[in-house]
Amino acid sequence: MNVGEVVLLNTLEQVRKHALSYDRPAPSFFEGALLGNGGLGAVVTTRPDAVVIHFGHNNVWDIRIAENNQEQIGTFEQLFARLKEIPEHFASLSDDPWYRDYVKVASENYSFPYPRPMPCGSLLLGFDRRTTEVLGHTLHIHHGLCEIDFLVEGVRATLQVFVDQEADRLHIAMKDNELLVPTPNLFHRVKLIPDPETPSELPALEAIVDSANKQLSFRQILPFSCDEKEMCQGHPQDRAFRLSARVSQSISFEEGADNLEAKLGLEPGFLITVALDEGMNAEVPQATVPIDSPNQSAFADRFGAAEGFWKAFWSRSGVMLEDSFLEQVWYRNLYFFNCSVKPEAACPGLFANWSYGKIGAEWHGDYHMNYNTQQPFWLSFSSNHVDKHLAYVNMVDHVLPVSQKWASEYYGLRGAYYPHSAYPVKMNMMPYPVPHWGWEVCETPWTVQSLWWHYLYTMDRAFLKDRAYGPMKEAVLFMVDYMRRPDASGAGWNDDRYHIYPTVVPELYELTPGFQKNKDCIVDLTLTKFLFQAFIQACSVLERQDEEQELLGQVRDILDKFPDYPTAASKRGTVFVSVQGEDPEVVYNVPNGISTVFPGEEHGLHSSPEDYEIAVNSYRNHRNEGGNELVFYSMAGARLGQLDLERFKRQIAYCMLPNGTCTDRLLEAGGRYADTTDFDYMSPMGIWFENFALSAVVNECLMQSYNGMIRLFPNWNLDVTAEFSTLRAVGGFLVSAKAEAGEIVWMEVYSEAGAQLQFYNPWNDSVKCIQGEEEIIRHGSIITLDTVVGETVRVVKA
Repeated sequence: MNVGEVVLLNTLEQVRKHALSYDRPAPSFFEGALLGNGGLGAVVTTRPDAVVIHFGHNNVWDIRIAENNQEQIGTFEQLFARLKEIPEHFASLSDDPWYRDYVKVASENYSFPYPRPMPCGSLLLGFDRRTTEVLGHTLHIHHGLCEIDFLVEGVRATLQVFVDQEADRLHIAMKDNELLVPTPNLFHRVKLIPDPETPSELPALEAIVDSANKQLSFRQILPFSCDEKEMCQGHPQDRAFRLSARVSQSISFEEGADNLEAKLGLEPGFLITVALDEGMNAEVPQATVPIDSPNQSAFADRFGAAEGFWKAFWSRSGVMLEDSFLEQVWYRNLYFFNCSVKPEAACPGLFANWSYGKIGAEWHGDYHMNYNTQQPFWLSFSSNHVDKHLAYVNMVDHVLPVSQKWASEYYGLRGAYYPHSAYPVKMNMMPYPVPHWGWEVCETPWTVQSLWWHYLYTMDRAFLKDRAYGPMKEAVLFMVDYMRRPDASGAGWNDDRYHIYPTVVPELYELTPGFQKNKDCIVDLTLTKFLFQAFIQACSVLERQDEEQELLGQVRDILDKFPDYPTAASKRGTVFVSVQGEDPEVVYNVPNGISTVFPGEEHGLHSSPEDYEIAVNSYRNHRNEGGNELVFYSMAGARLGQLDLERFKRQIAYCMLPNGTCTDRLLEAGGRYADTTDFDYMSPMGIWFENFALSAVVNECLMQSYNGMIRLFPNWNLDVTAEFSTLRAVGGFLVSAKAEAGEIVWMEVYSEAGAQLQFYNPWNDSVKCIQGEEEIIRHGSIITLDTVVGETVRVVKA
């Protein structure tokens, strides 16, 4: 290879290596293979006597919502005044009878089981286990095909299953053998099973059989109203879904049997198509809608289209790592992410689009805005799948009206106060107005943070103008007003600062008597600073300095008089803590103490030696009970160049379920958890959507650009060969690079937006920058180059 020549890796060949295999029946929901198209989700399980596939969808929810007691919630100022009267010597605010009663009233709505994701039923294909044995299954993540292997009368047979990427359809066929002879049908019955946890008060499902078209289906109405009368009469905003299955075999029914179960004929060449239709009740037809007759030609055609979709997906970026476990983690989690999110469907909640019974319903399966909802989308930027982030952007648009209403009516302030919890249904009030979590101020800047990232990583000015600027400004308006309140600044503070007060540390302390631990939480401070600085830059990019002159003046005034970050003296030296006066040995849930590193992006490898030392001390001193740190804490470690990859891999293995996803598992007692707590209690709750962002941690080990300058392999042993292709960097750059034998070999950068390129010199020596036919020798620790749109820059050691 000539000097400067770059050969990008074949990502499709890499991802082929990481199929998920299971060598026995997989009857459990968490053993099954995960399929999806970003809307529809399917879990393929195998029993010793049947294949059972469970269906869910990001758009299908029990949309009822309780919004009682609105007149009893009161306003922030009314409540704040009452809370000030509670004696500081109380151990907890809940020692006060009035507050206990208030919390009971404020939390009543959240105690209802709805809204929640609504499982869409299951398909069962039964066989005779005297002649047929399940050997296992393989999920080929490079094109989304699941193959189930059987032994039928001593002969191997394979069932193929995949989800259509262009329609909410699942296709099933017996794989032809090498002789191209149609495989005999091994299934003797087919059955549709409505979800066993369907609320009994919902309108009765409608089961429909279309014998002429060999099709079974059922239709379920999802009422808009909680009122029993309106549920019976119907409401214009009711929704519905229908699950249908059409088989290629003849079907027959036993007299008096369930009309959602049929006997199958023994004709060879078994195929079946399953359709999930959802939408407004008026738009999901009452009568059965025939599915196209399944046949081998149609199966091959739809699979070819799906295969092309996945090929395009994998072409966006890739890694080739000598560390095969981390390579596997990277590809598999991107596969899961792609299965579970797309802009055309509702933004996934805690457990994405896979559900069954109560699985996927804990905490309503909703949006939690103190990291859970944001975290999975962290990978969309560096992995070069920014289009996926639009699902999150749509969610922000959805919650904006209720957030503005809450800021105005509850706080009496401008802008928007983004919620602690939210649903993908119509809301007139905050779902969780309980102060001890609902007053987490950090959630307002946190909600809009990634809108600015979207612009930085793409340089898409139209996106900034049309989608990001509005929600960002609303957050700025609220934070400016909140910090300029008389209670948050002035003589009572004995300083000239603007404070964030009161507030609540995420997942820690709640509100405390005298608000002793409810002032200037470090997560609030770093994210608010991020928001204010982003807003100043956004106004500059959009040339809105004049029209926003007053607001910009207020923002700059607050930044000039911003509170210091809380610190404490630990055994490892000075560390950041969540609030001033905190014991540095406290056991966290959310890793608050390292939030200035990530997501605050204020500290990292670029920092001064003094700031870097405190940040590293904070990272090393951090104690975490587990459940919310697998990605979050590791991102900060990578940003500091301090992530122990071997330990990281062991923790991933500890959290990994049989289906290849990672659950939230506990690590340590002493915080909220006792020695008798089940450290695995969150595993059966569902598929944790948030942990798919593990791929982003690997990206940060290979390449960082958060401060506008590209840094190669900041958390990687260069003796371990690693190559990556077209990871996305701030500035609209697609970066590829390779390291082996102890050094970085080359870098290639494609400029989408024609921005100025800056990178840390990876060789501490002269570098050769090749731009078209021109070769430029540059020196120094930081290299700066001008680029034009569509240009590729190759960089090697001179």
